[in-house]
Amino acid sequence: MRLWSVHPRYLDRLGLVAVWREGLLAQKVLEGKTRGYQNHPQLERFQESENPQAAMAQYLFGIWREACRRGYCFSGEKIGPTGQSVFLQVSRGQLEFELEWLREKLKKRDHRALEKLPSVGRVDAHPLFRIVPGKIASWEKGKLTR
Repeated sequence: MRLWSVHPRYLDRLGLVAVWREGLLAQKVLEGKTRGYQNHPQLERFQESENPQAAMAQYLFGIWREACRRGYCFSGEKIGPTGQSVFLQVSRGQLEFELEWLREKLKKRDHRALEKLPSVGRVDAHPLFRIVPGKIASWEKGKLTR
């Protein structure tokens, strides 16, 4: 499961579809509707928020908006209620790590999307996140951290 902190506009078609599906799975986990993935590290920042379900709904809404912008038909009614506005923090180090992770993926599958990626230090976050100084998140288990 990869719930990207980078803005969804950087994701290629496969990445956008994958994060949508994984986000819907994460939403079910946070609602207690599935037993799998309950301790997945990618969920920690959502679980630690004041309102995990609203945070996940806002996350999915950001993915859905990007899909709509591209002309895809993701089913917005699958997104749970957002309630109040929620913002989570993401460190600059985490964003830069994810940008490099995405760069490695796109080198293998989508050179056009790769060419559109920003340089390190210029990456935007998903609208749910507010960027703060810092290193790679403690929950990150990506291969580039090893």
